[in-house]
Amino acid sequence: MPYGVAKGPDTVRIMTGSLLEVIALDVRDAVAAEEGGADRLEVVADMASDGLTPSADVVAAIAKECGLPQMVMLRGGAGFTVTPRELDRLRGTVKDLAAAGAAGFVFGFLTADGSVDVEATETLIHAVAPLPWTFHRAVDHAADLRAAWRAVRLLPNLATVLTSGSPEGVGAGLGVLRARTEAGDAALVLAGGGLRGAHVPVLLDYGIRAFHVGSAVRGSWDDPMDPARVREWRMLVDHA
Repeated sequence: MPYGVAKGPDTVRIMTGSLLEVIALDVRDAVAAEEGGADRLEVVADMASDGLTPSADVVAAIAKECGLPQMVMLRGGAGFTVTPRELDRLRGTVKDLAAAGAAGFVFGFLTADGSVDVEATETLIHAVAPLPWTFHRAVDHAADLRAAWRAVRLLPNLATVLTSGSPEGVGAGLGVLRARTEAGDAALVLAGGGLRGAHVPVLLDYGIRAFHVGSAVRGSWDDPMDPARVREWRMLVDHA
């Protein structure tokens, strides 16, 4: 099952099997993630706002020191709606982030009434093409989850959907995640948001093979990433 694309000078490598994606804030995190055996990074800034767009300088510095593909967040502020001005600003960052080393992007928006903002999302899809992208956890906050998934799964060039199945995290969203796999969406699900080790065997049993962790591989967001914790997750997703 292809999940991530690692771009080398002359080749594109498709990764198969269970995917482990780790949130990285800086070069130190990225190097630790690679040392621990992660497959892919989600590169963000400002976890106090649940992850915003990092600078191109950070992406370039990571690319210089780490070979893992970077899925870079496109999000200008807390919440899941976006104004036309914010959308233009995000679209304007894409070229610099791609040139700096982004292998793909993470974004996705809701309207004020809680439905998927298809127009805004498609604006960024066109801006990042042909790179892959992940629809992030905005989907978990939609007013109608089934309708939101129907809208998201039809969007072009979609690689994964970062979801916990519930705004309260994976533990509360297991039923939704199971329903998504039964609806044929297992290959799209990137399970994350309150993910714990005990959830992994259950999710693997559902057919989910992609996992996303952040605080679970560090003591807190003020602490550096621990490659030993990344390695534990690597073993867990491969052998649970």
